[in-house]
Amino acid sequence: MTNLAKKNDQSIVAMDDEQLPIPQHRLHGSSHFLGLYAAEHVAASEFVIGAAFVALGASINDILIGLLIGNALAILSFWLITAPIAVKTRLSLYTYLDRNMGDKFSRFYNSANVLIFVAISAAMITVSATAVRVLFDIPPQVYPYPTNVAFAVIAASASVIAVAVAYYGFNVLSEFASICAPWLMVMFTAGGMVLIPSLNEALTGYTTLSSFSDFVNLAGTTVFTGINTAGEPGIGLWEVIGFAWAANTFAHFGLVDMALLRYAKKSIYGLCTATGMLFGHYIAWISAALMGAATAAIMKISIAVVSPGDVAYYALGATGFIIVIVAGWTTANSNLYRAGLAAQAVFPRTARQKVTLVVGAVVVVASCFPYVYRNILPLLTYAGLILVPIGGIVFAEQHLFPRMGMKTNWYRLSGVKDNVPALATWAISLVFGFGLNFLNIISFFYLFLPTWVVSIVVYTVLSKWAGAEKSYPEAEKREQEFDSKVAAYHADLAAKEKHVQLKDRTVLTKVIRAIWIIVGLLIPAVLAWRVLFNSPDLYAYFVNRELFYDLTIWCTLIYFVFAWWDLQRSKSVRLSSDA
Repeated sequence: MTNLAKKNDQSIVAMDDEQLPIPQHRLHGSSHFLGLYAAEHVAASEFVIGAAFVALGASINDILIGLLIGNALAILSFWLITAPIAVKTRLSLYTYLDRNMGDKFSRFYNSANVLIFVAISAAMITVSATAVRVLFDIPPQVYPYPTNVAFAVIAASASVIAVAVAYYGFNVLSEFASICAPWLMVMFTAGGMVLIPSLNEALTGYTTLSSFSDFVNLAGTTVFTGINTAGEPGIGLWEVIGFAWAANTFAHFGLVDMALLRYAKKSIYGLCTATGMLFGHYIAWISAALMGAATAAIMKISIAVVSPGDVAYYALGATGFIIVIVAGWTTANSNLYRAGLAAQAVFPRTARQKVTLVVGAVVVVASCFPYVYRNILPLLTYAGLILVPIGGIVFAEQHLFPRMGMKTNWYRLSGVKDNVPALATWAISLVFGFGLNFLNIISFFYLFLPTWVVSIVVYTVLSKWAGAEKSYPEAEKREQEFDSKVAAYHADLAAKEKHVQLKDRTVLTKVIRAIWIIVGLLIPAVLAWRVLFNSPDLYAYFVNRELFYDLTIWCTLIYFVFAWWDLQRSKSVRLSSDA
């Protein structure tokens, strides 16, 4: 330890790492974020959202164009709004609010997070339960409440497992989720490819498509018809764009993903969100809609009530059970863990594990109700509306205040008990946003935009009135001393944690890697391609589809075994280099 660190860092060492900026030596490159966003945004919710677009009556042209524009806007939001603030502060939003907005504001915010993440966790577990339901021949749950005791038991059991993992083994689950990303990409695409010939045969009498225009005609006639489940004209281009943009407003405009992007070496890495937005929220949504429409036709029921488990089974066979369970489980666990962290911030004297159990108990009950996952679209949109004003407040501090001669950290410098301007701004913004929704002035998909602008303006005005323009020389000196201590501590930490990144270039690892890539990913992709483009009649289609079903389940098992083995070998190399 350096003399400077010995002298200055004792108070810093006692702090939790989460309370300090991320040190330079722990930052990640672009490949880390490309994989991270692919893993997080190709999930079980895509089955629900894809089917929802069909039920809402979007047309094929609106889907192809609207989703592309909306997701491009989401990528730009991550890049231009979230990433610069995350890279500048190197703090998670939770820590930033705790330091700059006060204890009362932080508790209100984290309470809202608990409710939102509990709802999302419960929805994803219910999605997983729909897959297990098919295995036990339990009837579809078409009502908002469970109508079968066995389904409720399955959902509750899956919730208990998720809570246990969030309690004990989140790191292991995170690694598992990163392994799932490429497999989920392949399977979502393959599922749509496998069911397209069935849809086409029902419409035209032919199982093959000769051009992209044939695909557009097929999707427009059978899936994205422009007519909703009530038989009326459905949502249009602007609504599709709005939802694609608004689906993750709590993460980009609301700045929740500061927690991830604070590790980015450069703010341009915000563009790495494209792996999640353009695949998970574009290709996967469209593919899931195709699968949902085909499944509804096969089962002769409305797509509004078809379950993700049924969709995955008809598209992928036995592999479908795995994709729904895994995708729902991994997504639920990450959000359950976040809910536990947020709950701990509300009750700081209670251990995270204990509050996770309490939050988990709520998730167990909520997961038994299909109503939660069937309303994932408005849930995500309203979650964004609630949290977007917080992003506006932080945006004002980081981008407007310095240009207006106001102190970014004025609350800490002033020493006041509560950040009243922040509390008032959040309240005013919520009244404004939900007031617009009540009056039905604009589509609720776009409510986040004027609400965000209002929060910026109101907070700037109120903060100026509260003293953000004043000078606090003694407090500013203490801040500089604190920053110097942190810099010294990080320099010492970097020397202690310095290691050489080694790549495992052994023959065995190369063979293991080749196996999971070729067998686990390429072979299922080739088999799905064969179903779509080499099925000249129904007999050939059924033969090719059954071959896909039979082989893909084994390819999936091989994929997870060898991908996990590869990960463990890579970790052992990193550990040996650290030693």
